[in-house]
Amino acid sequence: MSVTHVAEENFQSEVLGSETPVLVDFWAEWCGPCRMIAPVLEQVAQEYEGRLQIVKLNVDEAQQTAFRYNVRSIPTLILFKNGQVEMQVVGAQSRQQISRMLEEKL
Repeated sequence: MSVTHVAEENFQSEVLGSETPVLVDFWAEWCGPCRMIAPVLEQVAQEYEGRLQIVKLNVDEAQQTAFRYNVRSIPTLILFKNGQVEMQVVGAQSRQQISRMLEEKL
C-alpha cells in the first residue's frame, strides 16, 4: 500500500470514517521539507501496511480542513484513530521518529 491523496470532499469518509488509523500529511507543492519526507512516508506506509493508512492533504486546496485542525506550518503529520486526533507533529521527521511515535499510538 502506498501513500494516497485525499481532498476536502473525501476527508470525512477516507480519514474520519476509516476503521484503520490514518496518518495525514498536511503538505503543499512549494514546501521543500514536505518533499523531503515524502519518500520516508512511502517507507512507513509499506512498513505498517494493514495497520495504518497514510494520506496526503494539500493545504492549498484544503484550507478549511487545515484550519479545522490548526495546521499553521507544514509539513504537519496528524494521526487519526477512530475519527479522533491521536497525535500531531510539525516539521520533517525521520523514519525512526515517525515509527517511534506510531508504535506508542497503534
